Amino acid sequence: MSEELPVFPYHPDPLATGAVVAAGTACVCCGRSRGYVYAGPVYAVEELSGRLCPWCIADGCAAARYEAHFIGDPVGEDVPRAVVVSVDARTPGFSSWQDPRWFFHCGDGAAFLGPAGAAELAAFPDVLEELRREAGRWGWAAEVVESHLGALDKDGQPVGYLFRCRACGRHMAYADFT
Repeated sequence: MSEELPVFPYHPDPLATGAVVAAGTACVCCGRSRGYVYAGPVYAVEELSGRLCPWCIADGCAAARYEAHFIGDPVGEDVPRAVVVSVDARTPGFSSWQDPRWFFHCGDGAAFLGPAGAAELAAFPDVLEELRREAGRWGWAAEVVESHLGALDKDGQPVGYLFRCRACGRHMAYADFT
């Protein structure tokens, strides 16, 4: 029988994003089989992907025991170190084509809402404008940028990764592809 998942303030729905999946696998950290495992990236010496339960991520014991990180390289300017540590060591990460980025805003970590394509991002014109500016900084012509934004696919590539500020509600995203 599955237990109720722990709450992750910075990744509110890890089942919907695919970071946590139903499984009967016993956690390598606590030894318990609770009905779910973490399916996202783990940055550690030991191969831990698909072997940790969400509870050992939430309470920090997986990060402490294996010197594991789940975000890669979270960098937050003007963010308390405790927030960066909470995002990096107690929050399920997400798989991306390149190195994942995590957004910080209003002095806190943003909540990861999941991968997003052009259809999902259409509801966020400010996010699309920021993605447009980002792609423009790559030196792309305007028509190439628009083609890129129109090709965003939540299940493929290029893909957007959508976040929401936990304080002010602002939505943010970045695009990723191989």
